[in-house]
Amino acid sequence: MEHPGPPRFVAVGDVVELSPRDPDPKAAYRWSITEAPIASDTRLGDDPVPEFVPDVPGRYVVTLETPHEEYDRSIRVFPGEQRPTGRAAAAGIRGASGYSGMSGYSGYSGASGSARPFESGQSGFASGSGSGARDQTTGGADGRPRVRLDAEIEGDEVVVRATPTPHPDSGRSADDLDVEFLLDDRDDVDRGSVTVTDRELRVPLAAVDDRLRVHGVAVGASYSVADAVRVERLGDGENVAIERLNDPPAWATESTLYEIYVRGFAADDETAETTFEALENRLEYIDELGVDTLWLTPVLQHDGAPHGYNITDFFAIADDLGDREDYEQFVEAAHDRGMRVLFDFVANHSARDHPWFEDAYEDPNSPYRDRYEWQTSGEPGTYFDWELIANFDFSSLDVRRHLLDAADTWADLADGFRCDMAWAVPESFWRELRDRLKSRDPEFLLLDETIPYIADFHEGMFDVHFDTTLYFALRQVGNGHEPAAAILDAVEGRTRSGFPDHAAFMLYLENHDETRYIVECGDEAAKAAAGALFTLPGLPMLYGGQELGQRGNRDPLAWDHAREEIRSHYDDLLALQAAHPGLQGDGGIERLSYETHADGDVVAFARETDTGRYVVLLNFGAEQATVGIDESVDATDLVSGESRAVANGLTVDDVAVFEATG
Repeated sequence: MEHPGPPRFVAVGDVVELSPRDPDPKAAYRWSITEAPIASDTRLGDDPVPEFVPDVPGRYVVTLETPHEEYDRSIRVFPGEQRPTGRAAAAGIRGASGYSGMSGYSGYSGASGSARPFESGQSGFASGSGSGARDQTTGGADGRPRVRLDAEIEGDEVVVRATPTPHPDSGRSADDLDVEFLLDDRDDVDRGSVTVTDRELRVPLAAVDDRLRVHGVAVGASYSVADAVRVERLGDGENVAIERLNDPPAWATESTLYEIYVRGFAADDETAETTFEALENRLEYIDELGVDTLWLTPVLQHDGAPHGYNITDFFAIADDLGDREDYEQFVEAAHDRGMRVLFDFVANHSARDHPWFEDAYEDPNSPYRDRYEWQTSGEPGTYFDWELIANFDFSSLDVRRHLLDAADTWADLADGFRCDMAWAVPESFWRELRDRLKSRDPEFLLLDETIPYIADFHEGMFDVHFDTTLYFALRQVGNGHEPAAAILDAVEGRTRSGFPDHAAFMLYLENHDETRYIVECGDEAAKAAAGALFTLPGLPMLYGGQELGQRGNRDPLAWDHAREEIRSHYDDLLALQAAHPGLQGDGGIERLSYETHADGDVVAFARETDTGRYVVLLNFGAEQATVGIDESVDATDLVSGESRAVANGLTVDDVAVFEATG
């Protein structure tokens, strides 16, 4: 897996970290720019992990020389003034490609609908113009568009079609958007036989060797997060498989997650010999609850902090939990019940008690010194003044090798990774990790903790994203700082931020880092917020004890003091989800007009799903509300099973869901 990876779409001034894949720390690697626009003066350093900073728009090819072979990688660069809004600044994210996007420059000009061949020197770069003139001066003012690529076989050709969608606030239509395609440099394809028309790329099947991967962006005033498809020959080559590379695994989009804080969840079990055995003893409870995917906080050897995120050995199970065999037995027991397990993968840092750091801190000449970031004060790089960790330096091939090997080890014993502090780790590492793990198991899930979320992290990195925007909105509403409709603003913010429609989100009220929602916002708001988790598009996540009314966020669970009223509420919501799985889908939301005496506390919206149309009422206030809506519904509340009809509308205590009949 030595090729440096898929092509990229970036902007002038973006910082793109280049890195060899599957690196051998003892090997020599050399990068060079072998194709560039005539006006470019961009240069690369001599390090195996250099930074590429393009200085003019156009197409570049960077070449990696490894001990075995040379590999080319295409990078399409748009003008800096067309960097998409909503991308984080390069200075804030290690290895980020500029993180404030752009677009609007076309590789080939031409009338809409005209077929153009790929020129031999272009190595797979072409655009399909829309009917609108391209705006190269307004930057991101028009909002970031979105794109979806789909492929099919028509006769003896592979046809890749792009469906661009304008930003929801843009004055542009889809017809005003252009599309640009890049062929993957890793594939052996006769590029001279490839043609591009308006929103279509066609390749004779005979021109494809083993596989064809096509990447593309929509282009307006800025450019979209890229999408990608793969066409791969099977067996004797007569049949092919088609895959959309950025879609999350189907099982994940239908999941309900449950976070287990491993050192507190089953601390009351005095019969178990190990923590893993105690956790296993609680699987029956979790199964009966109705969740199907477990996220365990870190289980590796650590410095003694109970949360486990300060790791001292990335290959050993923590002594206080059990051993590797105990962990494997727990995973197997979860699988036997139809549950999947997410491993908490920590890549940004180690504990300062890690042997590498202890040696490097004491000796400036230590061979481990270059594996960490260092401040001018002599202290290690860190975040948020966390004094017990030290940030890894990802320009070190030893660091990359170590973490990739750790990922290989634990991916065999999990169904996915929850990736800690994903925003703080270079993109190039996540892109390699994804390709590496997905090549072994396409169904492996990658969930990013990125605060705030970043739309570009859906391009070749992560399947599902923490919906930090909705989390914050739910807190603001619950505290009375925003009206209930702010949660719909948050959901609509996904597309406004540039996330493609196929991106998936994890919805949560709390986790091990946050104050319990019920403590901060109270019972009534907590019940309505729970209803939001199960009725808005996304994957609901419960933090262990949330369904019991637990008040301490890292305390041992107070099983003997569970609040039946809260547990019953979650039972109803989980039963709703099981009976009406369409509510969990990726479909959008429709704001409804309504009349109520409790304006700021109530929100009404509809969900159009494959299984029908649903109307949802959420009430964050302390008193029952009556809501009048201009929609025909069956007045039986799907949550409580009771009729909610009154003379002037429908009543809602916290959450009520109705099937539309009109």
